[in-house]
Parts: sequence; structure tokens; C-alpha cells
Amino acid sequence: MEHFTSFLDGFAVALAPVNLGYAFLGCIMGTVVGVLPGLGPAAGMALLIPATFGMEPASAIIMLAGLYYGAQYGGSTTSILINTPGEASSIMTTLDGYRMAQNGRGGAALAVSAIGSFIAGTISVILLSLLAVPLSHFALKIGPAEYFALLLFSMASVTSLTGSSLPKAAFAVFLGLMLSSIGIDLQSGTARFTAGVLELQDGVGFIVAAVGLFAISEVLVTLEQVMKGETQIVGVSGSLWLTREEWRRSRMPILRGSLIGFFKGILPGGGATIATILSYSLERGLSKQPELFGTGMIEGVAGPETANNAAATGAFVPLLALGLPGSASTAILLGAFLIYGIQPGPELFAKNPDVVWGLIDSMYIGNVILFVLNLPLIMLFVRILYVPAGILMPLVLVVAGIGVYSLNESMVELYLALGFGALGYVMRKLSIPIPPLVLSIILGSLLEKSLRQSMTISGGDLGFLVGSPIAASLLFLSVLVFAIPFIPWRRQSSEHGAQ
Repeated sequence: MEHFTSFLDGFAVALAPVNLGYAFLGCIMGTVVGVLPGLGPAAGMALLIPATFGMEPASAIIMLAGLYYGAQYGGSTTSILINTPGEASSIMTTLDGYRMAQNGRGGAALAVSAIGSFIAGTISVILLSLLAVPLSHFALKIGPAEYFALLLFSMASVTSLTGSSLPKAAFAVFLGLMLSSIGIDLQSGTARFTAGVLELQDGVGFIVAAVGLFAISEVLVTLEQVMKGETQIVGVSGSLWLTREEWRRSRMPILRGSLIGFFKGILPGGGATIATILSYSLERGLSKQPELFGTGMIEGVAGPETANNAAATGAFVPLLALGLPGSASTAILLGAFLIYGIQPGPELFAKNPDVVWGLIDSMYIGNVILFVLNLPLIMLFVRILYVPAGILMPLVLVVAGIGVYSLNESMVELYLALGFGALGYVMRKLSIPIPPLVLSIILGSLLEKSLRQSMTISGGDLGFLVGSPIAASLLFLSVLVFAIPFIPWRRQSSEHGAQ
């Protein structure tokens, strides 16, 4: 009853006119940050923190949190309309979202993204309200070995995301792992594969790779089509809303994505990105037509986009209950708490109930704000599809260039983005999938870090990796996911041999 009373008191904080205004402002800024590749919620919040000095702690935290989960909404817009993910967690949306736009269903893709994000946000905030403290104790059981197994399972899932060519997907994965090893070795402190370029000591950034491989390669492909006279304006036919059949196919992916995203969000590192991979893989595995994924299946948008938003809320569990940030974004939020003299952790709910419950309850309101904001904008967003390529593609290049340069004001990273653009163009011509490459760059360093931590703890004993039921189960699933794609090949081979 004490917690329930605090929960109700939190609405008094969240519904105060000034806090409503800050929540609205945070959601607006988050949507813009999500749309623009290169910024991201962590950078957006870091830029906003100085502007919060002098504000009430609850108001400042509510606005920063609004920017954080608002960015999850905005990231889907460019992924669907121009094949350019604004965030790492939006990569999976490009697989089917952009194809839906090309098929004239861009409005439906944006609609299911907004609906799924709202449902996931609401479900996950309810779970956060009920389960924050109990789930935080479970998160403490996830050590380096379990995390390595989880990352390996995600990597295995990546190879099954993009069609029937396992060798090409595996090549993209291993190329991404190689690129992820560039930079300073955290254990020895020595530079690896940097060729003496100082800008590479921090590694190859996700934004640099993603902007080049997705946005710039798309510009190059479109330029080729223009030169061949094959371009045409992509029209949006039919309703800009979901059909009854599309809604029927989206309901369960939205529910499953909400649960996957929330429970993955409570684990540290790569929460939203890995959650979208797991959601997409699950929907593809459950589908009666898995071969159609990547051609414009609405399940491939509903599941990942839902998991993306649910994971953002799930990340608040270890942050609020244990004071442990699981990502760069929640680390910025932790810093904001500390600036105002508030220590997240087990005593937070007792010492600062007005702040923590005001924050949690503001998420209910923030999800409504984002839903109301995004749905009317669908009509505006889909008009982008009518812009001629000669106008749209230069705009894509400008946005991509600004996004990359704004990271570190580095010309080297601009050149790298152009190089990745050329690589992406070649990969498209050779039908080598791009998403596994980008996701491997993101997850590779985390995979290496967790493996080396496990080996350090165990003194080099590989048995440590299967020492817990969680790790052993995930490693078994990884082997299973790797093996499944070979089964159709063997059947086909035997059939050809019989002929």
C-alpha cells in the first residue's frame, strides 16, 4: 500500500503544469534527435543537461527521460522512408519498413511503428512500476559468461536475418567483427589496426558505418538508376492506416516485442539493439512465410519497433533500483541524477519517492504525448516519398554529412563514411546483406570484452562459459540457430542427388 500511495502521488508530480510542459518539450526534442542520424539520445541528453541547471530535479529528470524514450519513436521515420537508421536499434526496421514504403505502404509502416511503440511503452512502464526491484536482483545474476552467451546468440541470429545465403551473411558478420577490433585494446592499452590514424583509436563508430552503408550507398544506387533512366517517384497507394489484415498480423508481434524488449532492457549493454534482433528473429522463425521477410512484411516492423521502445523503458530497472546504467543513454541519466544530489539505488524509492515515482508516472503521459504527436504526422511523413530523387538524395547526403561530422568534427570520419558508402554499394550489387555487418560492428567489441572478462575471472578455463544454466542454454541455442539454415541445403542437395 505504501508503494501504491507513492505511485498515486507520482501522478501529482507528473501532472503538474510545469512538468507536463517539460515532458512535452522532451518528447519533441527526442523525436527530432531520433530522426537525425548522428545525434542519438545520449548525445542529445548530454547537450541538454547544461540547460537544466537551476530546474527542479523532478522537472529536469522528466524532460531528459522524455528525450530518451522519445528518440526511440523518431528513429523509425528515416529507417522506413529513406532507408537510413537514426539509431543502432532502428537498423532492423530498415529490412521490411523501407520495403513497405517502396511497396506503397509507408503510411502503414509508420502507423504500426507508432501504435506498437505506444503499446510497448505502456506495457513496459506498467512492468517497471510493478517489478523494478525484484527484476533488478535477477539482473545481478547476469555475469560476463552469461552476457557473452547472449551476445553470441544475437550474432547467430543475425546470420539468419537476410535470406537463404548463409555464406554471404556469415561473411558480413565476420567482416563486422574484424572492423570492431579496430582501436585501443582495453586490456593492453595498445592501438590495433589503426594504421597510425589517431581518429581510429576510438574504433569505427556505429554512426559512421551505418550512415555510409545505408544512406550513402542508397544515394549511389539511386544515382545509378537515374543514369539508367530507371528512377520513379514512389507513390503511396491505398490507405495510410493499417488494414484489418495488417492489424491482425501485427497484434502478436507487438505483444511479444513488448516482453522481449522489456526483459532484455534490464540487462546491461546493447539492450535495444539486441532486443530488436531477437524480436525480428522470433517473428521470422514463427512465420509461415519466413522467406518473405525483407520484402515488406509488417511483422518485421511491428516486432522490432515494439522491442526497441520496451527496451528503453526496461533499462530504467537497473538504473533506478541498483544505480547501474546499462547503456550510454542511461549513464547520462545517472549523471543527471547525481548532479542533483540524488543517488539511484535500493534506497531511492524510500528517500526520493516524489522524483522516482514522478519520473515513472511521467512515462505514461509521455507515451500518450508521443502517440498523439506521431499519428497526425504520418500524413506529412509519407509525402517524403513523393519528393523526386534529384531533390531527396542530396538532402539525404546533407543530413548524413551533418550527422557524421557533428560527432567529433572529424573529416577523417566523413571520409570513412564515404568509404563505407562505396562498400555498401558493392555489397548491394553482390547481394551481400548489410545489416549483419553493421550489427557486428556494434556487438563485436561487447562480445570481445565479455569473453576476455570471463577468461580473466576463470584463469583461462573455457568451461566457465558453460558454468551456469543461463549461459549453457544460450550457447546451445546459438549452435541450434547456426545449424538450422543448413537443413534446407541438405534436403535440396539430397533431392538434386536423387535426380
